[in-house]
Parts: sequence; structure tokens; C-alpha cells
Amino acid sequence: MTHMRFTEEDFNTFTIEGLDARMEVLKEQVRPKLTALGEHFAPSLSALTGDEMFPHVAKHARRSVNPPADSWVAFANNKRGYKKLPHFQIGLWETHVFVWFAIIYESPIKEEYGKLLEAQQDSITKKIPGSFVWSADHTKPGVYKQSDMDREQLKTLFERLQTIKKAELLCGIQLQKEEVLQMNNQEFLSKIEDAFQQLAFLYRLTQKVTQS
Repeated sequence: MTHMRFTEEDFNTFTIEGLDARMEVLKEQVRPKLTALGEHFAPSLSALTGDEMFPHVAKHARRSVNPPADSWVAFANNKRGYKKLPHFQIGLWETHVFVWFAIIYESPIKEEYGKLLEAQQDSITKKIPGSFVWSADHTKPGVYKQSDMDREQLKTLFERLQTIKKAELLCGIQLQKEEVLQMNNQEFLSKIEDAFQQLAFLYRLTQKVTQS
């Protein structure tokens, strides 16, 4: 089995000064693991969702000055892109690994999906574990832990998706660097697989919007 767990060196990539220097290490060291994770999880995500999923490894091609603070592989049911679609992500910052289900600002179904989430809020809090976290911005590492949120706070995230043009919604897990470094490869993959199994519920809700 290809070794896909991230190492100390992988996390340290995001401390390297300068765009060119960081991108060189990112391409050589981190990107092959993201590619391998994409190939590994695309079939199981396809089975979980009923949609054929294609992996998309971040290229950071538009950057000209600032080096990327994180990198990822995304999974969507389109070969050409993922940003407008409901999708999943595996990636890392300097401090942690993230595993997300995501609707980001380019998505055309945000308003309808936000309404459905609001209507399904009780089901969501039962289906999604309290240890999972929510985010309103994929470019920032800060999150809200579900068990720490009250009903109104979660509802606010769903309402933002309906009314704010740049609104985003992400749900998933964060694995702190120290935790990841103590795992073996199989433990790491199992943790991601378990998260995707829980998050597939949120993806299946998007199908109610796109297929209606």
C-alpha cells in the first residue's frame, strides 16, 4: 500500500519562505500523496454517493506572490472541475489535516441547499457527530465544533448560505498534526474513510436539490 499519511516534513512545507521554494517542495513531496489519496478514495466516495467521483489535486496555478498556506485534493462528480459542485476534500495546513464536505462560493445551488439544510437541521445534528466541525470560509483554518454550537448558531450558517453571495459551508473533521504523526498509514486512511461515511449524508441532501 502506498504510504499516504502526512509526515512532519509535509506539514513543514507550509513554513518555507517564498512562493517558488514552497511550491517546489509542495510539488515534489506533498502533491504525490494528495494524488494517491485521490486515487484511493474516489472509488469509495463514488460508492457512498452513487455519483462517479473524480479527484482534483490543487495546482495553485494563479498564485504569483503569496505561497499557499494549505493544499488539498477535492472530489466531485465532474472530470473538469469541482468548485461549482458539492464536493469533498482532504488536505493539510501547517497545523492539521482537514477532511471536508464543501459547498463553496461558486456553487449555484447554495440558496436552495441552505433552505433544505435549515429544514433538515434536526436530522443533521443527529447524523453528524458532535465532534465534527463547521466552517464558513475554506480559506481560513478557524472552525466551529458542532457540540459547542447552539441551534441558532448552526441555523445562522444555513441562513448565510441562502442570502450572502460569498457564503460557504464546510463540514468535517480536523486532525491535529500531533495526532496524525502518531497514526500509521492504515489508521490515517480509516479515519478519513469514517469521516466520509458520516459526511455522505450531507452530499445526498444536495442530490435532492440538483435532481428536483
